[in-house]
Amino acid sequence: MVKKSKGFRSRTRKAFKIKEKKGITIYLQDFKIGEKVSIVPYSQSQNAIPHKLYRGKIGEIVGKRGKAYIVRIGNKTIFSYPEHLRKVT
Repeated sequence: MVKKSKGFRSRTRKAFKIKEKKGITIYLQDFKIGEKVSIVPYSQSQNAIPHKLYRGKIGEIVGKRGKAYIVRIGNKTIFSYPEHLRKVT
């Protein structure tokens, strides 16, 4: 028997499925430090995509490093590009 793969994107095919095409504006979003954001992985862009564990979680912007934002979720810190983040109102 062959062991089942448990890679970074295993069991994400349905969760990361693209529901609709997004425009260029999602890549150009700007967030301020202290803002609340929701993690919504956009599978069309593979750069700095968060792990499936953080899908749907709400975090706080702590800083920026290059194009990526530093998001704190609980006591964890993740790096993500703006196309994977949505503002929480």
